[in-house]
Amino acid sequence: MKRLYLLRHGKSSKDDPRLVDEERSLTPKGVRKTLLVTDYLKKQGIRPDLILSSHAVRAYETASLVAAGLDYPKELIRVDRKIYDGYYDRILDIIYGTENKIGSLMIVGHNPSITQLANLFLNPGIDEMVTSAIVSISFNTDAWEKIPLCEATKEFLVYPKQLKKK
Repeated sequence: MKRLYLLRHGKSSKDDPRLVDEERSLTPKGVRKTLLVTDYLKKQGIRPDLILSSHAVRAYETASLVAAGLDYPKELIRVDRKIYDGYYDRILDIIYGTENKIGSLMIVGHNPSITQLANLFLNPGIDEMVTSAIVSISFNTDAWEKIPLCEATKEFLVYPKQLKKK
């Protein structure tokens, strides 16, 4: 069984025109929403075998918050620039090339590619992965390169809005 977690980075600010897109960090709201999702994952007993993140500051900060909340060593987060560029097929290459000893993989990235990736596997698809949203998809196979041949099962789709404390 292979399990893929697709996580969109938390909300970031576009307020500082001096920053290039890749340097934008999470807003306080982005941190709060990411922590809500992290708490959900922790309560479900989820701890990915590997976390891959875009190199963009907001994505890496999101990955770091999730890692800390799930007792995943921050130094084991792998950064891959291909996750940033918006081409979901480049991320597919990463997924298919993942070592088969890895049972669960979390990718922290950006839209539209995160939503597009989810929709490649899911029917019906997802309208849009909002910031800090996560989807879990499982595949009944022992090899990442075989997941296109398997039926995908959506285990959950969680939006921060669903988790807001009342």
